[in-house]
Amino acid sequence: MRFWNNRPQNRFLIVGLGNPGKKYKYTRHNVGFDAVDHLAKEYGIKVSRSRFSSLIGEGFIGVAKIILMKPMTYMNLSGQAVAAALRYYSLPIERILVICDDVNLTPGVIRIRAQGSSGGQKGLLNIEDMLETNQYMRIRFGIGQPTSGPLPDYVLSMPTVGERSLIQGRFDDLTDAVRLIIQGDLQGAQSRFN
Repeated sequence: MRFWNNRPQNRFLIVGLGNPGKKYKYTRHNVGFDAVDHLAKEYGIKVSRSRFSSLIGEGFIGVAKIILMKPMTYMNLSGQAVAAALRYYSLPIERILVICDDVNLTPGVIRIRAQGSSGGQKGLLNIEDMLETNQYMRIRFGIGQPTSGPLPDYVLSMPTVGERSLIQGRFDDLTDAVRLIIQGDLQGAQSRFN
């Protein structure tokens, strides 16, 4: 079934960043994928259709038509998939919401922003490069900093049981935050959940 018409003002693209494959499943860097899976479950959306080098699912949150997206390009090339989807659906930049991990936030902390720098997050950096702007909404999930060893090894490893509990404990807040954002209340989402 095809839900979409030619009116992008009531459509949103919600992108979770991560890396494809069993090797990366449930790693710290795949929090964005996990978040999209949670939203898909909450709203009964199947994210399994292959398009734009991604897995996508289409559905509704309230009256808003949404596209849930998990780029299969690997994290550092996420912008290619996002740019292709934005072009296809003729969506303005203010109708995109990106969900990703953030090593600068402790596990269990989320930050909702209307725009901003990549903060060193390679997926956000590639999206910024491909879209030629950083003026898009994002929700960052804290995964913390490594106490030893290289950062790439840390983000591509599994969180501890305690860290995973803290992160997943915020997924219900994510659901409520996304609903508020789609209703046009970004500030309300920020004040409640940041």
